[in-house]
Amino acid sequence: MANEIPDLVAQARAGTGKGAARAARRAGMVPGVVYGGEADPVAIQIPFNELLKKLKAGKFKSTLWNLKVEGHDDVRVICRDVQRDVVKDLPTHLDLMRLRRTSEINLFIPVEFLNEDSCPGIKKGGMLAVVRPEVELVVTAGEIPEKIVVDLAEASIGDVITISSIELPSGARPTIDRDFVVANIAAPGGISAADEEEEAGEEAAAEE
Repeated sequence: MANEIPDLVAQARAGTGKGAARAARRAGMVPGVVYGGEADPVAIQIPFNELLKKLKAGKFKSTLWNLKVEGHDDVRVICRDVQRDVVKDLPTHLDLMRLRRTSEINLFIPVEFLNEDSCPGIKKGGMLAVVRPEVELVVTAGEIPEKIVVDLAEASIGDVITISSIELPSGARPTIDRDFVVANIAAPGGISAADEEEEAGEEAAAEE
């Protein structure tokens, strides 16, 4: 988990609407808006190159930022949306939401698998079948985890890794109540245990 909240430096933007947004883009800025909390929305703009650098670094939308805008108090925000050009896939607008450190939000957190090289099931010819490369969790704004870690050091062929078997970061919980599959070690040339379980469930439903 991140112990320090990184700064996101922006400028206040004069005017709203499409005309003002186009003017910001011509000036090499990406327009945006900050909303939520008990304050009015604030129009902002961020230098294009700075925003692009942060987007390429990854985890931009799952990072809690300390937004610094001259003339305004610093505020913690999280990105709720980045609009992109449909052709160039470059950022054209962003929406930031104000948060308190204790606020709870839903975020998709990436799953990282450790010890694939030494995993007994994979060494015997099995294959890691990832069902959910990201898991949606309810997390506290001040304690957003960078990732969920799954250790495959003792996983065998046929093992199914469900969310209940993963140690989640403190204060985080899944948005789905049931014990869903995150990954499994599939048999070589065969169907995975998760597939078998799903097929069995469909057959049972058809018989009812």
